Amino acid sequence: MDIEFDFKGEPLGGVISNCELLEKSRIVRHVKGERNFHIFYQLLAGASPQLLQQLKLRQDCGHYGYLNQESSNLPGMDDAANFHAMQDAMRVIGFSPAEVTELLEVTASSFQASGLEACSITEPRGRREEAEAELIPAPGTLEQALCSRTVKARNETVLTTLTVPQGYYGRDALAKNIYSRLFDWLVNRINTSIQVKSGEQRKVMGVLDIYGFEIFQDNGFEQFIINYCNEKLQQIFILMTLKEEQEEYVREGIQWTPVEFFDNTIICNLIENSTGGILAMLDEECLRPGVVNEDTFLTKLNQLFATHKHYESKETQNARRVTDASLAPRCFRIHHYAGKVTYNVTGFIEKNNDQLFRDLSQAMWAARHTLLRSLFPEGDPQKVSLKLPPTAGFQFKSSVAMLMKNLYSKNPNYIRCIKPNDTKSAMVFTPELVLAQVRYLGLMENVRVRRAGYAFRQLYGPFLQRYKMLSPRTWPRWDGGDREGAEVLLESLGLPAEELAFGHTKIFIRSPRTLFDLERQRQERVGQLATLIQKMFRGWRCRTQYQLMRKSQILISAWFRGHRQKNQYKQMKRSALILQAYARGWKVRYRRCFRAGASSCLANLHSYEDTLVGWAKNLPPLSVTDRTWPSAPYRFLDDANRELKNIFYRWKPFRGVPGAEAEPQVPEAPRRGQGQAGDGRRREEGEQGQRKGEILPRTRSAGGRAHGAMLTPDCADH
Repeated sequence: MDIEFDFKGEPLGGVISNCELLEKSRIVRHVKGERNFHIFYQLLAGASPQLLQQLKLRQDCGHYGYLNQESSNLPGMDDAANFHAMQDAMRVIGFSPAEVTELLEVTASSFQASGLEACSITEPRGRREEAEAELIPAPGTLEQALCSRTVKARNETVLTTLTVPQGYYGRDALAKNIYSRLFDWLVNRINTSIQVKSGEQRKVMGVLDIYGFEIFQDNGFEQFIINYCNEKLQQIFILMTLKEEQEEYVREGIQWTPVEFFDNTIICNLIENSTGGILAMLDEECLRPGVVNEDTFLTKLNQLFATHKHYESKETQNARRVTDASLAPRCFRIHHYAGKVTYNVTGFIEKNNDQLFRDLSQAMWAARHTLLRSLFPEGDPQKVSLKLPPTAGFQFKSSVAMLMKNLYSKNPNYIRCIKPNDTKSAMVFTPELVLAQVRYLGLMENVRVRRAGYAFRQLYGPFLQRYKMLSPRTWPRWDGGDREGAEVLLESLGLPAEELAFGHTKIFIRSPRTLFDLERQRQERVGQLATLIQKMFRGWRCRTQYQLMRKSQILISAWFRGHRQKNQYKQMKRSALILQAYARGWKVRYRRCFRAGASSCLANLHSYEDTLVGWAKNLPPLSVTDRTWPSAPYRFLDDANRELKNIFYRWKPFRGVPGAEAEPQVPEAPRRGQGQAGDGRRREEGEQGQRKGEILPRTRSAGGRAHGAMLTPDCADH
């Protein structure tokens, strides 16, 4: 089985390569103590009554001659539970319910064929029709195919009646072919479900599972073919491990003493040689006209391999004057690498032929069952071929050749499994059984070669790349050649010289302990380098984080300062706008108030002027005792009126001064627009008054004080 993986190592799917089903003879006959394939017993034990009725089966194994009734039940195995688990597995793999039903129907028909022994030859027609109901479209077709055979010779067709043994042979061949082809169909159907989509990059790991040599009391054709396959696998094992390894020492210039081991190429040639091998002789006997049996086949082998040191029979022993009572007359013995195995030639020709008569193939192709019909494409009358089908030995030989080609293209790794005891019990170790398996598996030669040789070898480049971290002279970079770098590396590690060997292209290490020590040092160094990388990474991460934080802090500070200045500017601008608004409003209001008060002020000034002029013209009497004084025409002139009254009363006593009897002349207040002219007249009048000796200065002083006293409060109010 090829398991395909993606680049992460996860399985994607796979492909199963199916070789020839060697054990299909188990369908019709069994070794004592064994039973038929498990699916038959599981189907009868686990199927529901409705399913059994649909498949026309009975639950009792005694009704079917192909099922071994003595070993129908195995201790510790639950057939019913395994049947349900098998159905669940088919559902998981992607089988549809219709496919499961068809598969079970064909499986049932393969061991129902055991009932055809009576149906087709001795029993009444009612049972025969029941057996044929699900197989062929027309009654009597299967009976005719089992009881007769159509032979075509040139343009003539001859119908030959078969004997009872030939009828039994045809029945068994039909059952074996149905099961074998159904098994192939099942493998292909599983491959369809698990195949990987094309175009995906993947790697493939192949798994080959094989039991190993089979050495029984009675070894037949199946054991011969299986042991032949094991010989081929042992051959590739020897070529890739023992022989190739020793040849590699010579190629690399390493001093080496060759270790003797058994090369089984001679045995493989004995079996598979195309002109003189056992399989070629068997095919020749199967194709030879006339009476053919196993005795003629064994006679030919004895003549051909009379002197072969790995082949012996009763006749060859007699020729060599060897007496061996364990070798029966109809047997031959091959000295395999795992030991001597005796094969009984009885049934070799029949099992190698494994022919299915064309009449049976045509009867199966004519069946109404879709799956059963698809298993026999050669039964199509329009595709009739007169060419004989290949024998079982030839088919298996071709399958083994393809397997070997596939194995040679891979890098093999062997896992040897040892069975410690025959009872499959824990903590039980049978030394004789283990020793026999070690000998069969050919492990002794491998151990000797490994012990005498070098446990590890690798090209200088990959070796230096893997372990150069162990030396400061090669780490972190080596600029010289790969071999010089490996030598410098191992010299700095101080490894013993006997543990190392330097080939032309590879380094060889003898002991696994040395390799384990290198791996341990590398693991410790990897931990140190990982710690260093982590430290540097943490420092870089902290510095980067600090720089980012500092950059972010500077950016945040710049934005904050800008935001604060913007807010401060906005606040100052808002305050300035408020001040400007208040100033403009005050100015506007002041202008309005000033203009409104100016008219009233001017009106008051006119009132002051008229009042003063009126008072000047109508002064009270100058008598000292007269205390009269005119009242103020307006309330806001009360203060000025009192001040003028006081001034007048203080001035009145000076009335008796010479020249003071004349009434004082209060100058007339100038009108608006008469400022300069009035001032000029007042200056002239003052000069005239001085010339006349009048008390004008005092009067003007008093008048000026009165005028000032009158104007000051008014100006203060406004």
